[in-house]
Amino acid sequence: MMKKIIFPALVLLLLVACGKKQKSDEEKFLPDASGTINNVSVVTENDLWDGSIGDAIRAVLTKPIYGLPQDEPMFSINQIPSSVFSGFVTKNRTVLIIKLNQEKGIKFLDNVYAKPQKVIVVSGKNRNEIIETLSENESKIIETFRKSELEERQRQMAKSPHTFKSIKEKLGLTLQFASIYRKAKETDNFFWFRKDITTGTNNLMIYELPLNAIKRNDSVVNQIIKIRDSIGQKYIEGPLEGSYMVTEDAYAPFITETIIDNKPALETRGIWEVKNAFMGGPFINYAIEDRVNNRWVVIEGFAFAPSVEKRNYMLELESIIKSVKID
Repeated sequence: MMKKIIFPALVLLLLVACGKKQKSDEEKFLPDASGTINNVSVVTENDLWDGSIGDAIRAVLTKPIYGLPQDEPMFSINQIPSSVFSGFVTKNRTVLIIKLNQEKGIKFLDNVYAKPQKVIVVSGKNRNEIIETLSENESKIIETFRKSELEERQRQMAKSPHTFKSIKEKLGLTLQFASIYRKAKETDNFFWFRKDITTGTNNLMIYELPLNAIKRNDSVVNQIIKIRDSIGQKYIEGPLEGSYMVTEDAYAPFITETIIDNKPALETRGIWEVKNAFMGGPFINYAIEDRVNNRWVVIEGFAFAPSVEKRNYMLELESIIKSVKID
């Protein structure tokens, strides 16, 4: 009797193991995903792309990013008809597929044609159902693709990591960014790193504040502006004597609550300028509430890139900030 029970159990275990192995092997042999940062492949027929469905897709994926000096789309998009979506074309890291004459719905899939890859499939019996699904899931679609791009930028930078050990020694945190960044300034509780880019620099600041330095009330935006302006005056000098970085008054910063390293944080986006000099650009500032250590950890990225698009530079800085691990 015991043998009769054991034998089926062993067969079941073997089947499960084989199933897991098959799935693992399938993922193992997927080709590497490709594509430039913030570029989405949209698989849909030409007549849909040229009509109301195409308009709805563009309304979701190409809306302007807040916090940049000039309008830049959230994503660049490349439309591909279903008939030619095969071979190397399927390897793009982020793919949106539109399926007409099917049940209304949306699917979020991983590593379908390559890895790492995010594929979103939107279906509907008619055009209106597809447009409704796109509109209803706009935030989740954007969040899914942006998260994929942030992770990809982190993965790329991890290939050549920095070796600045004093960040952990002085501030008790780690941050992942590439070795191409150089140290511009360091004190006991402040760091400024820079990377040369085509027409300027990408910049990263890290510092800490006492927990009572920022109070969560109606004036929190003004508090953060005042703090970053004082930091700019103290540490980020401009090209002329007496010039330094401040927050641009004409462009109201946008602030929102978020979570960084499982801690509550304040995200502020806006435009910086140099007092008494013609320089400026976008910034993204995260004030992370570190109650365990009775402090705020502030990490800010800002780009100086005149005459070129700044979207990808800011995504790189955001990906660096979101890699932070606080002891």
